[in-house]
Amino acid sequence: MASSSTSHPAFPQRPFNGGTLGKLPARTIERDRERLEKERQEREAGQNPMGQLTEEQREEINEAFGLFDLDKDSKIDYHELKVAMKALGFDLPKAEIVSILQTHGSPSTTNPNIPPSTHPTRLLLSLPSFQKIMAARILARDPREEILRAFDLFDEGSKGKIDLQDLRRVARELGEGLEEEELIAMIEEFDLDGDGAIDKEEFLGICLS
Repeated sequence: MASSSTSHPAFPQRPFNGGTLGKLPARTIERDRERLEKERQEREAGQNPMGQLTEEQREEINEAFGLFDLDKDSKIDYHELKVAMKALGFDLPKAEIVSILQTHGSPSTTNPNIPPSTHPTRLLLSLPSFQKIMAARILARDPREEILRAFDLFDEGSKGKIDLQDLRRVARELGEGLEEEELIAMIEEFDLDGDGAIDKEEFLGICLS
């Protein structure tokens, strides 16, 4: 995120006759303080991708890590990392998981009498490293991928379309008390080709419009 490059919101461009900072207009001082705080937050966000995510996205990352950190030591191994990333929508091949651990992982030191293993599948990844890696991947993800992931949740059976039965199921799972007429109206509103269902392109159009 780029830091503000505007000129300093300067003190009033007129002769200052007070001689002390206390006589500067309070509004000017407050504005300057707010600018500095904003720049500090932008710098921190630039250094830590987690700061650029929504609160919901940050919670998803932390929940995925916590769910698969079975021994609750704030570290996950190869297998736990693979399933945690898959839960967040990143189903990576073994080579990529190993590369992440080789770059960001640390050796396991469970037994002080045994030298720590440096084999890639025995390396451990800490929570801060996981947060940084996943935040960067989420920020780099094509928004269409996010939308299509949501489409797949609706499309039971991978039909390539969301039909009335799918809407009934999702409405029931979410506890939405929608009438049949409302569900039918939703299909009719967005079903551009008149086949009685919403395909991927129609769904993308709904979400990106």
